[in-house]
Amino acid sequence: MGIQNLFEAGGIVMLPLLAFSVLAGALMIERAKFWLQIGKRQNRVVRDVLSLYRLDNVVGAVDKLQKNVDLPIARIFLAGLQLERPTPEKFRLALKSEAQAEIPILKRFQAVFDTIIGLAPLLGLLGTILGLIRSFAGLNIGDVGGTKTGVVTSGISEALVATASGLVVAIFVLLGASIFRGLYQRQITMIQEYGGQLEILFLDRYEQLEHYDKQEKSYGSR
Repeated sequence: MGIQNLFEAGGIVMLPLLAFSVLAGALMIERAKFWLQIGKRQNRVVRDVLSLYRLDNVVGAVDKLQKNVDLPIARIFLAGLQLERPTPEKFRLALKSEAQAEIPILKRFQAVFDTIIGLAPLLGLLGTILGLIRSFAGLNIGDVGGTKTGVVTSGISEALVATASGLVVAIFVLLGASIFRGLYQRQITMIQEYGGQLEILFLDRYEQLEHYDKQEKSYGSR
């Protein structure tokens, strides 16, 4: 059965199912590019930034982050490193607040995927009901095997095609949404891990600066 014949056989519900398929495909391509970009560069950028910060090269670390500001974790790190006169509490809150702001970007289109996953089988069910209604409407008692048999078989075909199409669309989108949800969970874990490493380095540096300030004050009072 060709594509055109398939859509004719599935009835009117095939139009919204086609629209859902095209929309989901376009959004999944966008999400795939987004996660591919993160996967290629993020680990290297974060390692370089942490190494620079560990060597007290804050300017170099900030410059590296600004060159990769399209990465979510780079924006999170910048929120903390660009604070003026930061304290450990301010630094932690800046990282946490920016991480929360990045969540909608990381979960983008997830609500659309969930909606399509829920609606596609329902549209298939609607097509099934419409097809069965058409079959029974064309069936006359005592005319089985008669002139209206074609109407009955056509209605049953519509019901089956609509059901199968709705399930196929839902399964396709569910698979992609599950992959993106797994990537999101992994990204949240990595943000927590790398953010924790940056906080530890900041605390070490903050304590050293506090120690030097106390020494200078003690020398100045002598």
